[in-house]
Amino acid sequence: MKVLSVVHGPEARAELFGPVVERAGHTLDEWSFSWGRKPPRPLDSYDAYMVFGGAMHPDQDDMHSWISEEIAWLAQLIADRRPTLGVCLGVQLLARAAGAEVLRLDVPEIGWIDVELSENGAADAVLGALPARFPALVWHQYTYGVPAGAVELARTDRTTQAFRLGDACWGVQFHPEVTAIQLDRWTADFEDPPPDPQRMHAETRVHIGAWNALGRTLCDAFLEASSRLLLAA
Repeated sequence: MKVLSVVHGPEARAELFGPVVERAGHTLDEWSFSWGRKPPRPLDSYDAYMVFGGAMHPDQDDMHSWISEEIAWLAQLIADRRPTLGVCLGVQLLARAAGAEVLRLDVPEIGWIDVELSENGAADAVLGALPARFPALVWHQYTYGVPAGAVELARTDRTTQAFRLGDACWGVQFHPEVTAIQLDRWTADFEDPPPDPQRMHAETRVHIGAWNALGRTLCDAFLEASSRLLLAA
Protein backbone atom coordinates (compact mmCIF):
# COMPACT_ATOMS: atom_id res chain seq x y z
CA MET A 1 0.00 0.00 0.00
CA LYS A 2 0.90 3.65 -0.37
CA VAL A 3 0.51 5.26 3.08
CA LEU A 4 0.48 9.00 3.80
CA SER A 5 1.66 10.39 7.15
CA VAL A 6 0.05 13.80 7.77
CA VAL A 7 2.04 15.78 10.35
CA HIS A 8 1.63 19.11 12.11
CA GLY A 9 5.17 19.89 13.21
CA PRO A 10 8.58 18.27 13.68
CA GLU A 11 7.84 17.19 17.25
CA ALA A 12 5.09 14.68 16.33
CA ARG A 13 5.81 12.56 13.29
CA ALA A 14 5.29 8.88 12.42
CA GLU A 15 8.19 7.96 14.73
CA LEU A 16 7.77 4.30 15.75
CA PHE A 17 5.19 3.68 13.01
CA GLY A 18 7.53 4.48 10.13
CA PRO A 19 9.66 1.32 10.37
CA VAL A 20 6.52 -0.78 10.94
CA VAL A 21 5.00 0.45 7.68
CA GLU A 22 8.21 -0.17 5.75
CA ARG A 23 8.80 -3.59 7.31
CA ALA A 24 5.32 -4.64 6.19
CA GLY A 25 6.34 -3.86 2.60
CA HIS A 26 4.41 -0.60 2.21
CA THR A 27 5.66 2.87 1.24
CA LEU A 28 5.30 5.89 3.53
CA ASP A 29 5.23 9.54 2.44
CA GLU A 30 5.13 12.49 4.85
CA TRP A 31 3.31 15.75 4.23
CA SER A 32 1.60 18.61 6.07
CA PHE A 33 -1.22 20.97 5.15
CA SER A 34 0.82 23.69 6.89
CA TRP A 35 3.76 23.39 4.46
CA GLY A 36 2.07 25.32 1.69
CA ARG A 37 3.24 22.99 -1.07
CA LYS A 38 1.82 20.05 -2.94
CA PRO A 39 2.02 16.52 -1.45
CA PRO A 40 4.43 14.00 -3.03
CA ARG A 41 1.52 12.54 -5.01
CA PRO A 42 -2.20 13.38 -5.30
CA LEU A 43 -3.91 13.00 -1.94
CA ASP A 44 -6.55 10.66 -3.33
CA SER A 45 -3.90 8.28 -4.71
CA TYR A 46 -2.95 6.87 -1.29
CA ASP A 47 -4.35 3.65 0.13
CA ALA A 48 -4.24 4.55 3.84
CA TYR A 49 -3.70 7.67 5.93
CA MET A 50 -2.17 8.36 9.36
CA VAL A 51 -2.80 11.79 10.91
CA PHE A 52 -0.52 12.62 13.84
CA GLY A 53 -0.32 15.16 16.66
CA GLY A 54 1.07 18.64 17.06
CA ALA A 55 1.63 21.48 19.51
CA MET A 56 -1.38 23.44 18.23
CA HIS A 57 -4.98 22.85 19.34
CA PRO A 58 -7.93 21.64 17.25
CA ASP A 59 -9.98 24.86 17.55
CA GLN A 60 -7.21 27.33 16.63
CA ASP A 61 -8.51 28.02 13.12
CA ASP A 62 -7.77 31.73 13.56
CA MET A 63 -4.08 30.99 14.25
CA HIS A 64 -3.63 28.19 11.70
CA SER A 65 -5.52 28.81 8.49
CA TRP A 66 -4.84 25.28 7.20
CA ILE A 67 -6.94 23.62 9.95
CA SER A 68 -10.24 24.22 8.16
CA GLU A 69 -8.78 22.83 4.92
CA GLU A 70 -7.54 19.71 6.71
CA ILE A 71 -10.89 19.17 8.43
CA ALA A 72 -12.71 19.38 5.08
CA TRP A 73 -10.27 16.82 3.65
CA LEU A 74 -10.77 14.50 6.63
CA ALA A 75 -14.54 14.74 6.18
CA GLN A 76 -14.07 13.56 2.61
CA LEU A 77 -11.89 10.63 3.76
CA ILE A 78 -14.67 9.62 6.14
CA ALA A 79 -17.34 9.94 3.44
CA ASP A 80 -15.25 7.91 0.99
CA ARG A 81 -14.45 5.17 3.56
CA ARG A 82 -10.70 5.62 3.12
CA PRO A 83 -8.60 3.78 5.78
CA THR A 84 -7.56 6.44 8.29
CA LEU A 85 -5.94 6.50 11.73
CA GLY A 86 -5.84 9.74 13.75
CA VAL A 87 -3.52 10.17 16.76
CA CYS A 88 -3.94 12.86 19.47
CA LEU A 89 -4.52 16.09 17.51
CA GLY A 90 -5.35 13.77 14.61
CA VAL A 91 -8.28 12.18 16.46
CA GLN A 92 -9.51 15.60 17.60
CA LEU A 93 -9.53 16.86 14.01
CA LEU A 94 -11.27 13.66 12.88
CA ALA A 95 -13.91 14.23 15.55
CA ARG A 96 -14.46 17.80 14.30
CA ALA A 97 -14.62 16.55 10.71
CA ALA A 98 -17.39 14.16 11.79
CA GLY A 99 -19.36 16.96 13.45
CA ALA A 100 -18.35 16.43 17.09
CA GLU A 101 -17.27 19.10 19.57
CA VAL A 102 -13.72 19.57 20.84
CA LEU A 103 -13.10 21.33 24.13
CA ARG A 104 -10.27 22.22 26.48
CA LEU A 105 -9.84 20.13 29.62
CA ASP A 106 -9.86 21.89 32.99
CA VAL A 107 -6.68 19.96 33.81
CA PRO A 108 -4.49 18.53 31.00
CA GLU A 109 -4.04 14.77 30.90
CA ILE A 110 -0.27 14.20 30.69
CA GLY A 111 1.71 11.13 31.69
CA TRP A 112 1.36 7.36 31.94
CA ILE A 113 -2.32 6.70 32.63
CA ASP A 114 -4.32 3.48 32.45
CA VAL A 115 -6.57 3.11 29.40
CA GLU A 116 -9.33 0.51 29.31
CA LEU A 117 -10.98 -0.93 26.21
CA SER A 118 -14.76 -1.06 25.98
CA GLU A 119 -16.47 -4.28 24.88
CA ASN A 120 -16.58 -2.78 21.40
CA GLY A 121 -12.89 -1.99 21.65
CA ALA A 122 -11.98 -5.53 22.62
CA ALA A 123 -13.88 -6.80 19.54
CA ASP A 124 -12.47 -4.16 17.18
CA ALA A 125 -10.19 -5.16 14.29
CA VAL A 126 -7.57 -2.57 15.30
CA LEU A 127 -7.94 -1.68 19.01
CA GLY A 128 -8.74 -5.30 19.83
CA ALA A 129 -5.09 -6.14 19.19
CA LEU A 130 -4.29 -4.40 22.50
CA PRO A 131 -4.82 -5.72 26.05
CA ALA A 132 -8.10 -4.95 27.80
CA ARG A 133 -6.30 -2.48 30.10
CA PHE A 134 -2.84 -0.96 29.72
CA PRO A 135 -0.71 2.01 30.87
CA ALA A 136 -0.63 4.48 27.97
CA LEU A 137 1.28 7.66 27.26
CA VAL A 138 -1.23 10.51 27.02
CA TRP A 139 -0.40 14.18 26.46
CA HIS A 140 -3.35 16.43 25.65
CA GLN A 141 -5.05 19.61 26.78
CA TYR A 142 -8.19 19.01 24.73
CA THR A 143 -10.74 16.25 24.43
CA TYR A 144 -13.52 15.52 21.94
CA GLY A 145 -17.06 14.27 21.85
CA VAL A 146 -17.53 10.85 20.30
CA PRO A 147 -19.05 11.62 16.87
CA ALA A 148 -22.62 10.65 16.10
CA GLY A 149 -22.64 7.14 14.70
CA ALA A 150 -19.15 6.36 16.00
CA VAL A 151 -18.33 3.60 18.48
CA GLU A 152 -16.22 4.46 21.53
CA LEU A 153 -13.42 1.93 21.90
CA ALA A 154 -11.37 3.04 24.92
CA ARG A 155 -11.29 5.46 27.87
CA THR A 156 -9.26 6.65 30.81
CA ASP A 157 -11.15 7.45 34.01
CA ARG A 158 -11.54 11.03 32.72
CA THR A 159 -11.67 11.08 28.94
CA THR A 160 -12.56 9.15 25.82
CA GLN A 161 -9.44 7.69 24.22
CA ALA A 162 -10.50 5.98 20.99
CA PHE A 163 -13.35 5.58 18.54
CA ARG A 164 -14.16 3.91 15.24
CA LEU A 165 -16.33 5.67 12.70
CA GLY A 166 -17.82 3.34 10.12
CA ASP A 167 -15.52 0.50 9.11
CA ALA A 168 -12.49 2.47 7.90
CA CYS A 169 -11.75 5.33 10.31
CA TRP A 170 -10.08 5.02 13.73
CA GLY A 171 -8.82 7.61 16.18
CA VAL A 172 -6.80 7.32 19.39
CA GLN A 173 -6.09 10.10 21.87
CA PHE A 174 -3.08 8.33 23.40
CA HIS A 175 0.32 8.18 21.68
CA PRO A 176 1.13 4.65 20.41
CA GLU A 177 3.82 6.04 18.09
CA VAL A 178 5.91 7.75 20.77
CA THR A 179 9.58 6.90 21.46
CA ALA A 180 11.77 7.56 24.50
CA ILE A 181 13.87 10.11 22.58
CA GLN A 182 10.73 11.88 21.43
CA LEU A 183 9.41 12.06 25.01
CA ASP A 184 12.70 13.57 26.19
CA ARG A 185 12.23 16.36 23.61
CA TRP A 186 8.64 16.97 24.64
CA THR A 187 9.52 17.16 28.33
CA ALA A 188 12.28 19.69 27.62
CA ASP A 189 10.57 21.84 24.98
CA PHE A 190 6.78 21.81 25.22
CA GLU A 191 4.84 24.73 26.69
CA ASP A 192 2.65 22.23 28.58
CA PRO A 193 5.31 20.11 30.34
CA PRO A 194 4.37 17.20 32.59
CA PRO A 195 3.53 18.28 36.14
CA ASP A 196 6.38 16.11 37.48
CA PRO A 197 9.14 15.65 34.86
CA GLN A 198 11.25 13.40 37.10
CA ARG A 199 8.31 11.07 37.67
CA MET A 200 7.64 11.10 33.91
CA HIS A 201 11.23 10.05 33.17
CA ALA A 202 11.11 7.28 35.81
CA GLU A 203 7.77 5.91 34.59
CA THR A 204 8.93 6.08 30.98
CA ARG A 205 11.92 3.87 31.79
CA VAL A 206 9.49 1.33 33.27
CA HIS A 207 6.85 1.42 30.54
CA ILE A 208 8.46 2.39 27.24
CA GLY A 209 9.62 -1.08 26.13
CA ALA A 210 6.20 -2.68 26.51
CA TRP A 211 4.54 0.46 25.16
CA ASN A 212 6.58 0.40 21.97
CA ALA A 213 5.66 -3.26 21.49
CA LEU A 214 1.97 -2.32 21.78
CA GLY A 215 2.50 0.58 19.38
CA ARG A 216 3.94 -1.73 16.74
CA THR A 217 1.05 -4.14 17.30
CA LEU A 218 -1.51 -1.35 16.85
CA CYS A 219 0.17 -0.07 13.69
CA ASP A 220 0.31 -3.59 12.22
CA ALA A 221 -3.38 -4.09 13.04
CA PHE A 222 -4.32 -0.85 11.29
CA LEU A 223 -2.29 -1.79 8.21
CA GLU A 224 -3.88 -5.24 8.11
CA ALA A 225 -7.38 -3.79 8.47
CA SER A 226 -6.61 -1.27 5.72
CA SER A 227 -5.41 -4.03 3.40
CA ARG A 228 -8.59 -6.03 3.99
CA LEU A 229 -10.74 -2.97 3.25
CA LEU A 230 -8.89 -2.32 0.01
CA LEU A 231 -9.21 -5.94 -1.11
CA ALA A 232 -12.94 -5.89 -0.35
CA ALA A 233 -13.54 -2.61 -2.22
